[in-house]
Amino acid sequence: MLRRLTIRDFVIVDRLDLEFAAGFGALTGETGAGKSILLDALGLALGGRGEAAMVRSGRERADVAAEFDLPAGEGLAAWLVEQELPADEGMLILRRTIDAGGRSRAWINGVAATLAQLRTAGEWLADIHGQHAHHALLRADAQRALLDAQAGAGALVAEVAARHREWQRLLRLQREAEADSASSARERELLAWQLRELEQVGFDIEEWAEINAEHARLAHAAGLIEGAEAAVVALGEGELAVCSVLGRLDGRIAALADFDAGLADVRELISAAAIQADEALHALRRYRDRLELDPGRLAELERRIAAVMEAARKYRVQPEELPALAQQWRERLDTLEATADPARLAAAAQAARAAFESVAAELTAARLPAAHRLSEEIAAAMQDLAMAGGRFEVALTPCAPSAAGVEEVEFRVAANAGQPLRSLAKVASGGELSRIGLAIQVITSRDSAVPTLIFDEVDVGIGGRVAEIVGKLLARLGQDRQVLCVTHLPQVAACADWQWRIAKREQGGETLSEVAPLDDAARVEEVARMLGGVNITATTREHAAEMLGRR
Repeated sequence: MLRRLTIRDFVIVDRLDLEFAAGFGALTGETGAGKSILLDALGLALGGRGEAAMVRSGRERADVAAEFDLPAGEGLAAWLVEQELPADEGMLILRRTIDAGGRSRAWINGVAATLAQLRTAGEWLADIHGQHAHHALLRADAQRALLDAQAGAGALVAEVAARHREWQRLLRLQREAEADSASSARERELLAWQLRELEQVGFDIEEWAEINAEHARLAHAAGLIEGAEAAVVALGEGELAVCSVLGRLDGRIAALADFDAGLADVRELISAAAIQADEALHALRRYRDRLELDPGRLAELERRIAAVMEAARKYRVQPEELPALAQQWRERLDTLEATADPARLAAAAQAARAAFESVAAELTAARLPAAHRLSEEIAAAMQDLAMAGGRFEVALTPCAPSAAGVEEVEFRVAANAGQPLRSLAKVASGGELSRIGLAIQVITSRDSAVPTLIFDEVDVGIGGRVAEIVGKLLARLGQDRQVLCVTHLPQVAACADWQWRIAKREQGGETLSEVAPLDDAARVEEVARMLGGVNITATTREHAAEMLGRR
């Protein structure tokens, strides 16, 4: 569960250090006080979208850190090990900063992390339901994704999409082969000829470097021999040869050093120079003796270099790029040869279709019981939400094969008894959609393994007895996990185990948001405010106390 949230310079928050309790907690306050801002900050720490506008005016960066208990089970712990991220004593700290330029940085337990890693970790820890989440339920793809999540069919969904892509790829190759066989044959012939030409050149990058080095040496052999001979003469032959001069000088300084120890360092330097000059002389003699003029080998290397350069000029690349060009041609030739036989491609496409249909059937088999269960549970929840006699159905309708399978998923609803089931997108009014959406979110969250559930004004559009029922639903959820809810409804807030009030204050010409945990007396005042508005009477307070007493 979420233990602590630390926020610095985020929108209208300067500094907040919040410690969270278990169970169902309500966040209340006037409109615009910053209730949803707290959830936006938490969403940022969980890997949500960040932007420069989140940084409080005049500050360099916004900084948010969320501390969670490490959930039970091996899933997240194993992922942390795989990602080489620490798991500090059963605790996980997600931190995110956004600077005034919009640049973002992330950490997991103090170790720099990517945004993708932060988002993945966040998916294990918390699930945020936004106030407009029910509108997404009108989209067919969102309905299908929700059903697949309930069916635990994520791996099957990915496999169906992959099998469908492969089937369509082979079909496309088959059509291309049937439509363009003559052109393909000409291109195959040209590529094969070009590859043979490059193979005859026999270019190799390592050999190319060696050839150029040897060519440079043979091309300048005469000059190298002459220079080496001159250096040998200067170092070792004649009365003024360097080695002889240094040897005599070394002896002379050695004799003088017997009378003055101060010359010892000078003698060491001259002695070392004499030794090095002698070693250089021997090395030069060996080098000179190895050098030879070889016009035949030089001509052979020049022919080899000329062949490579001619091939590079012909295909407008650098010599070093010839192997990559050959590989590119080879891959293209392999593709053309694979498409040269339409009958073989048709057989491969048929096999790919059979593989797709097999795994699509598995996906259908996983969806059917999940659809039946979801239909019953949401229909039952609708009865509690003042939609007595209403029905709900997750319908699976066969359709043309696609990357999503072989059936369409559609949520259908009858809001009142005696009405036919019709598409959720066509028949639900705003209030009905809010209630149905809330029922779906509560039902699906109940089956989720995520330890912290967050609802941001999901109770908009409802009131009265329905609001009280919603509060009790959230309270039941809070018995098994941590539930946080931003709400304007006193009936929902009264059902919470604990409550915070978010308010604005003026400081130094700035508007800032502050959070105050409420004790029992303060909760009565806050629920009374939510009931009575500006003028709070004794009767309003009694009503608030009665609501809280019924928890």
